[in-house]
Amino acid sequence: MRTPLRRITYLVAFLLVFGYAVVTLSGPRGIAALITKQHQILEAEQRNAALARENERQRDHIQRLANNPTEQDLEIRERLKLVHPDEKVFITGQPDKP
Repeated sequence: MRTPLRRITYLVAFLLVFGYAVVTLSGPRGIAALITKQHQILEAEQRNAALARENERQRDHIQRLANNPTEQDLEIRERLKLVHPDEKVFITGQPDKP
């Protein structure tokens, strides 16, 4: 008599645990949330890698400017549109329209 009751008890306990697992994994904090979090982590890692590459590029540029006065002069001319005091600048072409 104890053996069938014990089997039924184990079966009911197993079904309860299985049901709880199904409800938990299919809920809002289950497998769908896990997949979403994995995608967010992947996107964040890709953004971090891109930013690290950009940082390295900027460091290289700064290093080149620090070590090369000619490179500094070109950067000043292109970016800041400055010239040396003894130079003459000739502007050709159409003026920019406001």
